[in-house]
Amino acid sequence: MRDRLEDGRSFRVLNIIDDFNREALWTEIDFSITSLRVIRILDMLAAYRGYPQRLRTDNGSEFIANRITQWTEERHITIDYIEPGKPAQNGYVERFNRTYREDVLDAFLFRSLVEARLLSDKWRHRYNTERPHDAL
Repeated sequence: MRDRLEDGRSFRVLNIIDDFNREALWTEIDFSITSLRVIRILDMLAAYRGYPQRLRTDNGSEFIANRITQWTEERHITIDYIEPGKPAQNGYVERFNRTYREDVLDAFLFRSLVEARLLSDKWRHRYNTERPHDAL
């Protein structure tokens, strides 16, 4: 996802969701998110949750990079790329991203990345612990 700070600088948001239980595992916010950064985040999440059997993602440059492909092969993780223009193939994340956009990105005008991160972390915690999910 993308948004802008109050001063006009664009930033990116990477949301990582567990499809099975619809838990928002991580939200990464920065001006740029590289494949190495994605790998560090996935390794960090795996340290307390274990590695997934499968990753479903779009064809963003950070996910089609050779480093990600090598990383998934070394860990025997299947990577499922959704077809371009077919967001329904990644429905849980698309639904989450819409809710995140409405509740966070469209609701606030951020002065800094720190502010965006703090509000996003607070919202993610509420999303996982207090907010009832439609499926429930």
